[in-house]
Amino acid sequence: MNRSDIVARLAEAAPDMTQTLADDVVRALFEEIGDALARGDRVELRNFGVFRTKELKPMTGRNPRNGESVELGERRMPHFKAGKGLAARVRSGG
Repeated sequence: MNRSDIVARLAEAAPDMTQTLADDVVRALFEEIGDALARGDRVELRNFGVFRTKELKPMTGRNPRNGESVELGERRMPHFKAGKGLAARVRSGG
């Protein structure tokens, strides 16, 4: 499922919502989650999960093209942890 699939299902689920409005809502939601993570904030959606950033320590990586060592500095990466409700729903298959 991709973003356009989510938009289509949202527009279907809410008959008063146009496809354009549904697209604006989904785009705004994803944009706000991204902005919050960029600020270092944590985004919690009850029964769905938590988006946050993880601090990764500096390390030595490897360039896959030529095998040379590359120093990777300290960085932040987005991380998602599923909530209990989502985890239970996935486990039960529906």
